Amino acid sequence: MRPRTLLLLASLLLLLVTGCGNAYSPATTTGDSSARQLSPAAFSRELASGSRTVINVHTPDEGSIPGTDLAVPFDLVIDSVDELPANRDQPLAVYCKSGRMSKDAVMTLADLDYTDIVELKGGMDAWSASGRKLAESD
Repeated sequence: MRPRTLLLLASLLLLLVTGCGNAYSPATTTGDSSARQLSPAAFSRELASGSRTVINVHTPDEGSIPGTDLAVPFDLVIDSVDELPANRDQPLAVYCKSGRMSKDAVMTLADLDYTDIVELKGGMDAWSASGRKLAESD
């Protein structure tokens, strides 16, 4: 097995064990990818631009941010390539509930050669705490 594949599998296993708790990560970048973690205000501005595919990677479903394009569980990103934009330069915006699952998803997306990824720092918890609303559930 390639070292990159082993690292990806180890990361997935670790996240499956730890889940997406309420921890708030102070980091400003994710792994060795080009992803940037953004505050809720900056993430909101990116969504308003309309150029990003917005992906909720939290599982189980606990809501979403208005304008979300896709819901892909963080641990199934690699198996959901057909649902993701075919253009690896398509700008992506990724989030989960607290930021833990999105961190893993962003690493996987970078491993899949997506080049322009932003991540919501603190996830939907930070989004809500900043006074922003979540989408109404169906």
